[in-house]
Amino acid sequence: MDFAFTPEEERFREQLRAFLAQRLPNGWGDRDFTGEVSAEERAALAHQVSKGLADQRWLALAWPEQYGGAGAGQVQQMIMNEEAAYARMPGGGGAGVAWVGPALMMYGSEEQKRLLLPRIAGGDDTWTTLYSEPGAGSDLAALQTRAIRDGDEYVINGTKIWASGAQEASMGLLAARTDPHAAKHRGLSMFALPMDSAGISIQPIEDMSGGKTLNEVHFENVRIPSENLIGQENRGWYQVAATLDFERSGVAAFSRGKRDIERLVEAAKDERSLMSRNPNARYELADRWIEMQVGFNVAYRIPFMQQQGVQPNHEASVSKLYGSELTQRVAQTGMQLLGPAGQLMPGSPYARLGGAYSRLYLNSVASTITAGTSEVQRNIIAQRGLGLPRG
Repeated sequence: MDFAFTPEEERFREQLRAFLAQRLPNGWGDRDFTGEVSAEERAALAHQVSKGLADQRWLALAWPEQYGGAGAGQVQQMIMNEEAAYARMPGGGGAGVAWVGPALMMYGSEEQKRLLLPRIAGGDDTWTTLYSEPGAGSDLAALQTRAIRDGDEYVINGTKIWASGAQEASMGLLAARTDPHAAKHRGLSMFALPMDSAGISIQPIEDMSGGKTLNEVHFENVRIPSENLIGQENRGWYQVAATLDFERSGVAAFSRGKRDIERLVEAAKDERSLMSRNPNARYELADRWIEMQVGFNVAYRIPFMQQQGVQPNHEASVSKLYGSELTQRVAQTGMQLLGPAGQLMPGSPYARLGGAYSRLYLNSVASTITAGTSEVQRNIIAQRGLGLPRG
């Protein structure tokens, strides 16, 4: 497979870089990396950037024009994701663009597409994913949140957890059990859920680095119209599985990793003692750089497949697995290079590089858990990619 970019794609990359240079404040990437940016400042800039992208029809590049996109190819969308991650661009459509929109195009009614997709592409709605539960994470089919039909409505009761950005989202993509008597992989359905519906309460969860982007979401007799059902009732498991393929197909992990490695190389050049105290760091950095370049090839393969009309499956799991584990290795290399002072959190006057790598190290712990654990990814690769039998 040839990963060469066309002249049009290269021009788009340059245009996008110019857009980001104009829209993002000077030093934004470093300030955001070290946690100096407040949640309010980040949210305001995210809204401004998303609207700017929407005005260019860049927010949902690969979508059809009638839904607010530009009708561009999947490779051009990947370039957007790559450059945005490298610049630590806030906003950009998030879950709505990455997998909710594609799911709606695959399973939604024409009315749902006309109503919901332009609002995502226009930066008017932000989405959160309401899948995992306290008792259903990797075994997602075991979820127990129920959506029971009552006339022209569904009544939702239950709890979701690890919902990223739920406190700011206007819409949620909900997986719920509509047939409690069916086998666990059957009887599930997907819904579009307004997050301001009566009966929804949201409780932020503070992670190890002090961030509060994750949430627990409770539903108590939440009523939504039956037309919010996406696809066929009780066929939601197959739809959820398809949306997870979109979630795992990004290049962002490798683009962020590239910038993280570059920061470490710059620090080693500026402070020679870092290398003299840890001679093996030179080889560690070289290994991480090679691994990152390999990762780009793994991630590039997916949009090139999509552009040829091939739906990736185990290939997306390879990318997700490799990217999340590489994130942990980059963080580990940073901690070893920076020494004990690298463990200090942002705010300490003695923290190396503003304490950014201590945050990265803590956050990277969850990278092999979120969006499907490494164990789940290996099972998918073994069964769907290599054709191996279940253990």
